[in-house]
Amino acid sequence: MAAQASTEDLRDWLAGRLPDDWFTDAPEVLVDRDEITIIGHLDVPVPLEGGEQETASEATEAGRIRRFREDTRRQRMAIADELEARYGRKTAWGAVAGNRREVFTNLAVPTMTRLRQPERRVLDTLIDAGVARTRAEALQWCVRLVGEHEQEWLERLREALSAVESVRAEGPGGESRSQSGPGDAE
Repeated sequence: MAAQASTEDLRDWLAGRLPDDWFTDAPEVLVDRDEITIIGHLDVPVPLEGGEQETASEATEAGRIRRFREDTRRQRMAIADELEARYGRKTAWGAVAGNRREVFTNLAVPTMTRLRQPERRVLDTLIDAGVARTRAEALQWCVRLVGEHEQEWLERLREALSAVESVRAEGPGGESRSQSGPGDAE
């Protein structure tokens, strides 16, 4: 049976499981109902050609991410299998090198929603204007736009939910409660 995926437990598990030389610091871990995404920062060499270049080029950053993706593929897949068995979610991986950020193959999960006419008109306007081809694509565009423009509010909301999760874990049936039942050997 898959364990409840608290981000803290997941980070702790990954700290013990990930090879020490993969990332320059602890990876960013994103968790939702369907997927775990792990994004790590890579060390990027700074090519110095006659002392003129002080930062890595886009090509250097892209090459470092590609090298990481190819060199670690087998190990990442094995860790992803372990994560799925433990937490019941698929795993996506990503890397940051300098200014470049790439997330490798991650899930596109269908989401069903019912919309009233005013909301449908918004989506249809986006289609008519050529912003999107379908209502699904228009809705995806809207969600992306909200995510970009309301990031501070969404972060505050996530922090509040994290606090609720911590309090819930301390209560009856929470993680801090003993797992042994009556008559179980200690």
